[in-house]
Amino acid sequence: MKVLVIGGGVAGSATAIALHCAGIEAEVYERHPDVADEVGLFLTFAGNGIDALTVLGAADPVEEAAFRTPQMVMQSGTGRLLGSMSNGDASRTIRRADLYRALRDEVVRRGIPIHYGKALVDVDQAANGVRVRFADGTDASGDLLVGADGLHSPTRTAIDPAAPAPRYVPVLNTGGYARGVHVDSEPGTFTMVFGKRAFFGYVPAPNGEVWWFANPPYPTPPSASELADMNAGDAWRRRLLELYADDHTPAVALIEASTNPMTGWATYDLPAVPHWYRGRVVLAGDAAHATSPSSGQGASMAIEDAVVLAKCLRDVPDVSSALAAYVDIRRPRVERIVKVGARTSSMKVAGPVGRVMRDAMMPVFLRMASRMMNTEWMHRYHIDWEEPVTLGG
Repeated sequence: MKVLVIGGGVAGSATAIALHCAGIEAEVYERHPDVADEVGLFLTFAGNGIDALTVLGAADPVEEAAFRTPQMVMQSGTGRLLGSMSNGDASRTIRRADLYRALRDEVVRRGIPIHYGKALVDVDQAANGVRVRFADGTDASGDLLVGADGLHSPTRTAIDPAAPAPRYVPVLNTGGYARGVHVDSEPGTFTMVFGKRAFFGYVPAPNGEVWWFANPPYPTPPSASELADMNAGDAWRRRLLELYADDHTPAVALIEASTNPMTGWATYDLPAVPHWYRGRVVLAGDAAHATSPSSGQGASMAIEDAVVLAKCLRDVPDVSSALAAYVDIRRPRVERIVKVGARTSSMKVAGPVGRVMRDAMMPVFLRMASRMMNTEWMHRYHIDWEEPVTLGG
């Protein structure tokens, strides 16, 4: 079997590695003209994601580039401690570029071809294979196509032209890295601040930097021109300094001390996609089930997808049955996690009255959650690579 993987990001690279582990030939096609070594900010990489990478023999470079972040502390914009929660003992935080680079290098090390500048424009299916055309006039053929091409996936549209669009989460994202600012938290502890005007989070890194992110509320999806205006010059820095001026947190000091260019982007999730596959075309990662960054599970879900899909293709001789088994295994878990992320995001955009109620009830909620909420189903999830996939099992 030869599999064409559309998308060279986290989901696509992990899929190619997993297929290689299963003895299946793969080639990766990425629409960007070159590598993306410096793209993005940072992300939380949960224990289940590390576990899935370990299954693939690809965890060591990620572990080396990441640092442990097992704890979250919640505060109000007035500086009041609201409570704390565990992130899971194995939780890590890593620059997105470092995660991408580690996976990309592993793809190259295993001899899996990566083709750049390949923007998908058309997919043709036959009974025993699939042929794709790219915007540069080239084409490729294989036995199966995996669309690991992200939130705005052309592959998802090829499977189902009526597929639901991503759902806008009414906050924007930006962030940075600061030095020379003292914060009252231990390295590896995320402090989440429900500010008066916007949500803010920060974590001290072992190298002396403080990594931070901001979620300014934005009620409607910003257009490309609106984002371009926001990202021009020093507009983001000025905007953020105004938003956090009245909060009793280190936000202003961190923003002022950051020298990285500040750009922002919109937040979306994808609650439920009716059709993950059609014929010999299937989705993985954000193309199938984007979750809000608040869940801390986007990259981990993509890597789990890769492992399960490779197992199904390895163990189930019929391609259609293998894809059906993959969806049956993955859909309940990922849609549950998308719901968790959506609930967390909604707490970031409370109005003035809702903010008062949230801050009053948060300590009670967190105490109850620490006693009653079992997150092991999320963080301690393990995929047994040696256990065969059986239909109906």
